[in-house]
Amino acid sequence: MDKAIIYITRKIPNTLLSDYEEQFTFRMWEKADERVPRDVLLKEAKTADGLITVLSDQVDEALLSQSPNLKIVANLAVGYNNIDLSAAKKHNVLVTNTPDVLSETTADLGFALLMATARRIVEASEFIKNDEWKDWAPYLLAGSDIHHKTIGIVGMGRIGEAIAKRATGFNMNIRYHNRSRKEDAEKDLGAIYSSFDDLLTESDFVVSVVPLTKETEKMFNKDAFQKMKSSAIFINISRGDVIEESALLEALKENKIRGAGLDVFREEPIHSDNPFVGLKNVVCLPHIGSASDDTRTAMIRLCLDNIKGVIWGMGAKTPVG
Repeated sequence: MDKAIIYITRKIPNTLLSDYEEQFTFRMWEKADERVPRDVLLKEAKTADGLITVLSDQVDEALLSQSPNLKIVANLAVGYNNIDLSAAKKHNVLVTNTPDVLSETTADLGFALLMATARRIVEASEFIKNDEWKDWAPYLLAGSDIHHKTIGIVGMGRIGEAIAKRATGFNMNIRYHNRSRKEDAEKDLGAIYSSFDDLLTESDFVVSVVPLTKETEKMFNKDAFQKMKSSAIFINISRGDVIEESALLEALKENKIRGAGLDVFREEPIHSDNPFVGLKNVVCLPHIGSASDDTRTAMIRLCLDNIKGVIWGMGAKTPVG
């Protein structure tokens, strides 16, 4: 029997494929830091039995309808809004993602971003690099305390709960808003369920960890930022599309909120001329929530295991839906 063909849309270490090479024929886009061109993806998908994709790869009706051998799309992310799930179901293509393995790492990054923004860490580093440190001053680069403040977590999934656990170490008051109550988090972490409006008005730090849906798109809009404290800091490690970016820019420029830490944006990548980059009260990161060596390797292995399970009839470990 011919080996199944698997196409990977980003270059990954060949060492990760060695355990699977007897079972599959791998083809791979040649670059790790540049998205595969659409025409190349369509051409490769035509003969592929499985795809490993990333969030910037659009898997839609046009791709699926011309790929008769395709059985699985393994998305190298916890999100999957780049994939048309209804079209995949129509064409009997299973979709998988990589939950769980990245939750703790992404929570690490989220809390690190909160701390960096609150204590003006990036700004302080640049202050020295630009040779601006002349002497000590009482309020030199004074930031916001984190301990004993109120954190409002919007989206209490695995990552949200992991952030809440970290907040307990800082003796923070924990509020959360979610589609459903999380009684275990309330009991174990002392988290308080809040309406979205109450969370906005009461929190010193508002952290977005929501998935992108029709309901969450632009949920952080002008009205939301107006309800936040003027001393509040907004952190987004979910998706760029949950923010109305023009409203956030206005809130930051007019000091309606104190600052923001952003790991995701509506259109990625951003560049040095992006208006957020020019603001001193904003920390911008290049979508690195799960970017640790261990976690990215675990994500890739999970994609490969999902493909192996589907192709060999054992089922996927983490199917979507």
